[in-house]
Amino acid sequence: MTRRLADKKPDWVRHARPVDGMERIEAWFQGNAYAMHRHDTYAIGRTLAGVQSFHYRRGKQNSLPGNTMVLHPDEAHDGQAGSGEGFQYRMMYVPPALFQDVLGGQALPFIEGGVSSDARVAAATVALLHPVHHAPEALEQSDGLAELVHALAAVAGLPARRHGGDFLAARRAREYLHAHHERGVTLEQLERATGRDRWSLSHDFRLFYGTSPYRYLTMRRLDAVRRLLIAGSSLAHAAASAGFADQSHMTRHFSKAFGMTPGRWLRIVQGAGPG
Repeated sequence: MTRRLADKKPDWVRHARPVDGMERIEAWFQGNAYAMHRHDTYAIGRTLAGVQSFHYRRGKQNSLPGNTMVLHPDEAHDGQAGSGEGFQYRMMYVPPALFQDVLGGQALPFIEGGVSSDARVAAATVALLHPVHHAPEALEQSDGLAELVHALAAVAGLPARRHGGDFLAARRAREYLHAHHERGVTLEQLERATGRDRWSLSHDFRLFYGTSPYRYLTMRRLDAVRRLLIAGSSLAHAAASAGFADQSHMTRHFSKAFGMTPGRWLRIVQGAGPG
């Protein structure tokens, strides 16, 4: 018993800076973490290590690494380690009003049991459950939230909302992103440039251009990075000039887009020689 107590690691919780009403944490606990409580927000998270157990709607649930927890607003729950090793997780707290900005008056999606292994939900949470030291751009968070709400609505079986898009607004957004990709583009700027609210614009852009405004912006920045690297710029200078927060931010997006680091890509391009 004494040895087990000595091996116990201290619990910790790290908080991210809130962005547009959303809060995020990352935490580690051994043993009991939280007594029964409830939020007036969605609590949506990912277990990173260990077994995360909690009581929810008259049952006990276990979330394993890779699972997504989706706790509905105002539903009581607690939290504790499901094994002696403890557990680590990330969680975001999303006001239902942000869901309704996307849903436009539909019922809020409910995930039975509070734990999902659905690939659509897992993929949609990736863009939002960053490490707490990463501060997402507002456009990045808006895109990620829209994808998450649509994924949860689909998994919950809500009927799809069908409505036409505004092509002229989407085209104006695309032109604006082209012209300003090297600096931060805010949602307010896009709304002013297009005359369309952000959620409708996000729908329009996906409908007509097959991707989200933020992904489109990111790819234009990566295009600029590749041109700058070929011209002899350093990785840090290319990242800053193209509009990324820093070199690591650029490298992460480059690797996701092209399947290799920018340094490796540049060595391959430079080693190819004339065709």
